[in-house]
This record gives sequence, C-alpha cells and structure tokens, in this order.
Amino acid sequence: MEVAFLLLLFSLFSLSSSEAKVIPRFPSKLSASDSANTNHQPFKTKYFTQILDHFNFNPQSYQTFQQKYLINDSFWGGATNNSPIFVYTGNEGDINWFAQNTGFMFDIAPHFKALLVFLEHGFYGKSIPFGGDKKIAYSNSSTLGYLSSTQALADYATLIIDLKKNLSATESPVVVFGGSYGGMLAAWFRLKYPHVAIGALASSAPILSFENIISPYSFNRIITRDFRSESENCYKVIKGSWQKIEEKARQHGGLEELRKSFRICKNYINVDALESWLSTAYIYTAMTDYPTPSNFLSPLPAYPVKQMCKAIDDRTAGNDMFAKLYGALNIYYNYSGSSTCFNLDDDSDPHGLGEWSWQTCTEMIMPVSGNDKESIFPASQWNYNDMVSLCNSLFGAHPRPNWITTQFGGHSIERVLKRFGSNIIFFNGLRDPWSGGGVLKNVSNTIIAIVAEEGAHHVDLRFSTSEDPKWLQDVRKTEVNIIANWISQYYYDLALL
Repeated sequence: MEVAFLLLLFSLFSLSSSEAKVIPRFPSKLSASDSANTNHQPFKTKYFTQILDHFNFNPQSYQTFQQKYLINDSFWGGATNNSPIFVYTGNEGDINWFAQNTGFMFDIAPHFKALLVFLEHGFYGKSIPFGGDKKIAYSNSSTLGYLSSTQALADYATLIIDLKKNLSATESPVVVFGGSYGGMLAAWFRLKYPHVAIGALASSAPILSFENIISPYSFNRIITRDFRSESENCYKVIKGSWQKIEEKARQHGGLEELRKSFRICKNYINVDALESWLSTAYIYTAMTDYPTPSNFLSPLPAYPVKQMCKAIDDRTAGNDMFAKLYGALNIYYNYSGSSTCFNLDDDSDPHGLGEWSWQTCTEMIMPVSGNDKESIFPASQWNYNDMVSLCNSLFGAHPRPNWITTQFGGHSIERVLKRFGSNIIFFNGLRDPWSGGGVLKNVSNTIIAIVAEEGAHHVDLRFSTSEDPKWLQDVRKTEVNIIANWISQYYYDLALL
C-alpha cells in the first residue's frame, strides 16, 4: 500500500509529527480474499428510508437515503411477550463484516429470546446518501458534512423507533451493543437516547481518547508492553529495526535488497511505505491478540503477538534481522500461506472504510500516536497543526478537537456520568492499545467497567468457543447477568404502570 493511501486512511486518525511512521486506526485495510460474509447466519437484509439531516430544516435536509440493516428473528420470543431487541450500532464500514464478527449477540440471543438487529452507519457500506452514488456522496465537504456520529445516532434512534412500531413491539426493551467505534456509539446512544435503549454494552470503546484526557503516548506504550512482555529480545529487534531499514534503504541497491528480504512485489517499494506496512502489522496484531484463532482483521493464530516474537527469537534465522522480521510479518500478512509477495501499492477497500478519514478530520480527533524513547516505534510527538494542514488540503475542513467532549462528555467522566448515566457496561482488555482511552473503573452500581488483563480488542463480542480461557468465559457470564438484570428491572417497572 502506498504511503499516500496510508496518510489518507491512517494519518487522519491520529497524526504524528513528520518523524513518526506509526499511524494507528480502528480497522485494518484487508485484501478482498479476507472479506467476511454472513452466509451461514440467517440474516434478512432490509433497508429503511432514512432522512439525510436530523438537525436542520432546510429543504436539502429532507432528502432521504436507504439505510441498510440486518435482522435475525430466529430466537425472538415475539412482540406479544415483549421479548427484547438486541441492536448493534454499526461502525465505520460494511455492517455484514461487523455482524460476522459479533458472535456474542448470537450466542446469548436464545437465552434472552431476543431479536437481533445490526444497523449500518450512514455513508458506509450500502447506506450511501445522494441516491447511493458514492462519487457524489464523497465528492466534497458539502456532501460529506452530513457524515458524523451525531447523525448516525439519530439515524439509529429513528430506525429503532420505526422498527418497533412496525413490529407492534413498542414495549420490547432494546439493548444496544457495539465494539470499537461502534462501542463508542453504543455508550453515547444510551446517554443521548435513554428512552430508546434501556442499556448498552460498549466494548473496547475509547471514549476518553480526546482533548488532553489521556496521554498521546498511551496507545503505543501498550503495544510496546505487549511485545516486551513476550520477549525482551523481540522488543529490541523491532525497536532497532527502523534505523537498520533506513540505513539499508540509503545504500546503493538497498531498496532492492529490502524488497527481496520482505518478499515485496516488484510493482512498488518505498521506505516510508515499507515502514508503514511493518507498523500496521504490529499495531493490529496487538489489537487482535486473541486467545483463540481469528479472522477479523487478518487470519491469525491464537496469541499472535507471542507467535510473532517466537519468529523473531527463532535461532535458525541466525543474525539476519530482516529474515527474523519477515518471519514475524508472515504471522499477520500470510498466516494462510497463500501469498507469494506483498503489495505495498494495494489501495483496495473491500469493507468500505475509507470515509473514516472525513470523520477523523472533523470530530474524531484522537491524539494517540506519540512515541516516547521506550516505544517499540521511533520517537515522535503528536502534532495537531500537522493534522490541520493535512485536513485542509484534503477536504478544506478544519478539525473540531473539542466537539466530542462538548457533545458527549469525557472530562471527569466518573463524576459526570454518576449524576445522569446508567446501565452501561464498558469492557476493556488491557492488551488492546485502545484500552488507554477506555473507562477502566466502575462509575456507579449501574455503569460497570469490566477489565481483562489478558483481553484484546472487543474480544468479548467474538463467538464463544470451547477453547476460550476461563477469564473470557467469566467476562461473558458477568455481561449476561448484568443485561438480564436490566431486562428484569424493565419488566418489573413495566408491570407497575
């Protein structure tokens, strides 16, 4: 993948100074062959006629678009029993992909006799305004201006209310679920629309990664800790590799040697693109350091950070640093063994994630890409002015770094939410670099923080397996018990009316 594409899709999430090569973001850019499908789940795909703009009364605001959602009624106890509705608040991409990777909702639906609904975020997947024409919808700031978290939440509220009415299920309790950005939306939905949802499970939701609430070094410190906890040598090899790569690139014929060392396809190589490619593997392997095999961002074995470090520590590679790194990178990029070379010029976007760059240039300003001297990545500082310049050049848009905390809160979160919030579960795994911006302490008796020391990015939302460790089984049991209490209290209150 070329560096320009990385700057567009990755830099906007948390832009660093010009020295930084590490540019994190929520989901990865995958090859088409990794695209998830939901064929083995009995989904029905439906579309809702959604209004373009909920917050303005200009004639253009009344334009509509078709918002996609998935529904599964296999387990539902029905409207006459006021059986619950579990709703996933869609992330920045194709909703089928997220539904395929949110097995927890399917696992618990029979127990609760719940209807399952997965809502797609406007401007992503198939839910494209302006007649479904991406060229128009993505053309400039005048059309992209309707893409925001607040519009998405209003979309979700409108759709849920209409769906319940059409199903004659107005008394059925709604619980919202979400992971990552979807988890942020789930938490915010409960706070902004408490009359629509009785509770929210917000998994790996970094709602505190804004406006000087956490350290800009937190994200990469966690990645560093993940690798260092497996092997000090592994950490040192990766940390020292950046200088070695740049030294080799400056030598005559050095780029060609790097191409051969890392099996890069012959169409393109550039040292910045190569380093971004390396960084991406380390970042997303840390995020998805699951205790069982996975296929979310890329096909991976259980505990992939451990497997990467085993490859780096493998003595059969001798003193060839690049051979060691290549072995580690194969864990992330080629675990299936099907790739013969790696394409740094790949700009495919099979899950429709691209317009996240607009959101990160407007409201999702998360300064998380700083690197201190101990970091596994080159030392760097996050520079807001660099971000402003890039966003102006790309969209003519000026970031609003204070808007999320103004709209949803964030500062003194425990004190603030204790006054008006309720019925939210915040799950965070401490091996997930996004956990640095998560809620890690209980706020009240009804706003609960579940923290798993060995957990990775929204690991609790994955399908359960017989190989799941006990701590993960216990996390899910706790979440089920809390949700059951919410629903029981709802039925009790309903009976008193």
